[in-house]
Amino acid sequence: MPETRLKRTPLYECHLEAKARIVPFAGYEMPVQYAGVLEEHRAVRTAVGLFDVSHMGEIEVTGRRALDFVQYVTCNDASKLTVGRAQYAGLMTPRGTFVDDLLVHKMADDRYFLVVNAANKDKDHAYLCAQCAGFDAVDVRDRSDEYAQIAVQGPKALPTLQALTAVELGEIKYYRFVEGTVDGAPAIIARTGYTGEDGFEVYVAPEHAPRLWRALLAAGREFGIVPAGLGARDTLRFEACMPLYGNDIDDTTTPYEAGLGWIVKL
Repeated sequence: MPETRLKRTPLYECHLEAKARIVPFAGYEMPVQYAGVLEEHRAVRTAVGLFDVSHMGEIEVTGRRALDFVQYVTCNDASKLTVGRAQYAGLMTPRGTFVDDLLVHKMADDRYFLVVNAANKDKDHAYLCAQCAGFDAVDVRDRSDEYAQIAVQGPKALPTLQALTAVELGEIKYYRFVEGTVDGAPAIIARTGYTGEDGFEVYVAPEHAPRLWRALLAAGREFGIVPAGLGARDTLRFEACMPLYGNDIDDTTTPYEAGLGWIVKL
C-alpha cells in the first residue's frame, strides 16, 4: 500500500526555524517539543506559551434549524448560548457515547461553529452530514482548510495578545469570543484553551498564520514566551484533568463514565 502523505499546518516552516522536534500526529507533521516539554509546561503555568493547533477541525452548521440540529447531536444545551458564547459538549452516538468532544460557538442564530479533534474531523463531518438528513434547512460544511488556529496560553497571555489587537481582551469572559482583527488579520478570538490556564484561541485564515505567530513571539518576549509543542499540551491538559479523545474517552464511553456528567443536559 502507498504511504499516506502527512499534512502540514501553515506554521510548519516556523516550527523548523525554531528547531522543533517534528512527529506524526493525527495525519499531520506536528511539533512535539522545542526546548523541552518541562520548560514549555512551566512557561505556560508561569508566563505564556504559544501553540500551533491548526490541525484541529472546524465545522460550520448553518440554516433555519441549526439550533435544533446542534441540540440533537450534542449533549449540552446549546439553547442557552447567546451570540458570542461557547460551550464544551459531546458529539454523541444514539447509544449516548462519544463520537467526539468539541467546542460549540454560537456565531449567529442560524450559524454555529464547531471545533473538533484533529484525528476525528473527517469522521465527525461524515457523522454530522448523515445525521442532518432528517433536518430541512440545515447545512453542514467542513471549514478546516479555511482556518489556522493559534493558542496563546498562560498568565501573560492577555498582555501578549493585547499588543496586537484593538479588541479589549479583558472584556472577553471565559468561554466567550469576539470577531475582530489581530495583527491586521480578521480573526475569531476566543477565551478558551486546553491547558487549565487563562488564555485565548485565535482563528485566522491560513495565509495570515506565519506572520501572526512571529508577531506573538515578539510581543511576548518581555514576558518569557516560548513556543510549546504537543508534549506540553498533553501534560498541561492532563494536570488540569481535561480528557483526551482516544485515551480517556472514545465511542464506548459515556459522559458519566468519564466524569463529565456536568455537560449532559437532558
